[in-house]
Amino acid sequence: MNLTDKLIVLADAAKYDVSCASSGAPKRSSRSRDGIGATNGAGICHSFTPDGRCVSLLKILLTNFCLYDCQYCVNRRSSDVPRARFTPEEVVRLTLDFYRRNFVSGLFLSSGIIRSADYTMEQLVRVARLLRTEHGFRGYIHLKTIPDAAPELIAEAGLYADRLSVNIELPTEAGLTQLAPEKSGQTIRRAMGRIRLGVEESDAEPRAPRFAPAGQSTQMIVGADATDDFTILGSAQRLYGAYGLKRVYYSAFSPIPQSPRSVPLSAPPLLREHRLYQADFLMRGYGFRAGELLSAPGNLALDIDPKLAWALRHRDQFPVDLNRADASTIARVPGIGVRNAKRLVQLRQIRRIRWDDLVRLRCSMSTLKPFIAVQDYRPGLGEAASETLRHALTATPATQLALW
Repeated sequence: MNLTDKLIVLADAAKYDVSCASSGAPKRSSRSRDGIGATNGAGICHSFTPDGRCVSLLKILLTNFCLYDCQYCVNRRSSDVPRARFTPEEVVRLTLDFYRRNFVSGLFLSSGIIRSADYTMEQLVRVARLLRTEHGFRGYIHLKTIPDAAPELIAEAGLYADRLSVNIELPTEAGLTQLAPEKSGQTIRRAMGRIRLGVEESDAEPRAPRFAPAGQSTQMIVGADATDDFTILGSAQRLYGAYGLKRVYYSAFSPIPQSPRSVPLSAPPLLREHRLYQADFLMRGYGFRAGELLSAPGNLALDIDPKLAWALRHRDQFPVDLNRADASTIARVPGIGVRNAKRLVQLRQIRRIRWDDLVRLRCSMSTLKPFIAVQDYRPGLGEAASETLRHALTATPATQLALW
């Protein structure tokens, strides 16, 4: 295969891995005469995938050959898909060519497992080493770590990559045993622990080489087994706490031709993936706990966003007096985000907050109305019951999406 044919195959094979955002990467210091590339800045154009997502990374697999037979994976050993493999030098060439044409600002590189975990990880590290040391590339690099690889290889990867990721794949050990018996949750978590230790040691010693300065992330597949959102969010919360992850990504299972009978034949609703991202954002940015968003086994509601659903279940905590409550409490009000909560706290140091102030801040007025009290407004005593209010607030798509 020529390079273009390989790119077609291996870029398509990489689309199922969604843990490739470049947010959080620091700007690498660069002397203008001895380096190229930038994590951010003017002049970087973006390319668009066929489904309309905007990306700024060259996102490919080193190879889609794989020794493993994970039942949910399009690239599994028993899958009948076109196969291809890049050499490390070809990936370096593509990355530099795409960057010089302003198509990308960096590289996301993953791979199927070939020969052994150590051999595959050596190839991934070689790509990053060549880019950094031989070509002075200072753009963003995200490497997908092979959990079974030797610790010294993971350590070397962290010296060249801005972010490392280890996919947890499925949220439970039982799910891995059922659908990916060749993988071990313990091995995956051990690799995450090594990465966290490397980041912490680097942060503690300012003169030490930076280790994965943008941290680590992971991905969970949603809908490949019967695991519910209650379990998924609980797993995500533990991962954030135990390994200091920057992000947990959620990928709705996508059935492929000739899928094995061990996985569903139809995909879960994409809206389920969307609700998990919203719930995850509430945990990371608003201080919610997984048990607050779902207090019992089951899935997040699809017809209503998790923040509004929580508020309707806790009507006893409302209305919130915006002239008295702290910023974290105000941010929990549906229709008010963290930024506007801080602005409101600052504003009331000057004068008392009124209804028009919320309008000027472009808060979602129809959503927040039943949940707040200000100087010139307070909900009536006969405010509608939660179920009635829920139907009213979800009457139109515009209302559903206003918060987000």
